[in-house]
Amino acid sequence: MRTFSKLYELAAARKGGKQALDTLIGKPKSAGSLARIPDDRWLSGMAKAVFRAGFNWSVVDNKWPDIEAAFDGFDPHRVAYLSDDHLDALLKDTRVIRQWRKLKAIVTNARYVVDLAEEHGTAAKYFARYSSTDYIGLLADIKRRAAYLGGVTGQYFLREMGKDSFILSRDVVAALQRETIFTGSPTSKSSLVAIQRAFNDWVEDGGESLTRVSRVLAFTVG
Repeated sequence: MRTFSKLYELAAARKGGKQALDTLIGKPKSAGSLARIPDDRWLSGMAKAVFRAGFNWSVVDNKWPDIEAAFDGFDPHRVAYLSDDHLDALLKDTRVIRQWRKLKAIVTNARYVVDLAEEHGTAAKYFARYSSTDYIGLLADIKRRAAYLGGVTGQYFLREMGKDSFILSRDVVAALQRETIFTGSPTSKSSLVAIQRAFNDWVEDGGESLTRVSRVLAFTVG
C-alpha cells in the first residue's frame, strides 16, 4: 500500500503534473455548508441519482427542470404522501422518466428524508454531521432505509451533494486492488471495512479528504 504522497505523484505524472491534476480534483463542502442545504434539495439529489441509475445521465439532466416541476419541487412532506393513483398519473406524464419502480422509490426516499428531519432536526444536519471515518456506515444506512440508493448510486448522490465521499468506480476499485487493500468483491462487508480503513489512513497521511483521495486513486488508473 503506497502512501498518499506516492499515489499523488503517480496520478500527477499521468495527468500532466500537479497543477493539471489539482484542476481535476474537487473538494467536498464543509459540514456547515451541507447543513444549510434545504431538505427538498436532498430529496431532489436522491431522485436525480435514482433516475440516472442505468440510464443516460444527459437525458435525465436535460429533463430535470420538468421533473422538478412534476414533483412540485420535491417538497419531502408532499412527496412522502403521494398516492399510487398520483404515481399512475405520473406514468402518463411525459415530463418524467416513466418507470414505476423509480417513481415509487422517490416516495420511499421522501419518507426517509422526513424521518431524518424528525430525528435530527433536518435531514441536512444528519448528512452533514455523519463522520467521514465511517462513510460506509452512512452508505449502509441509506441502502437500508432508502430505495434504489445502494451501491454506487448512493455514492454518486452523496458526491453530487458535496458530502466528503469515495466512489467505488471501476478505476478506484482497480487502484484499490493494485494496492492490495481487499480481495474478492469490493461490496462485501469485510472488503468495505478494509477499504474504509485504507481511506482513513490515506486521509490522515495526506491531510486530505475522502473525496480528494478517491479522485487521486481514480487518476492513477484512468
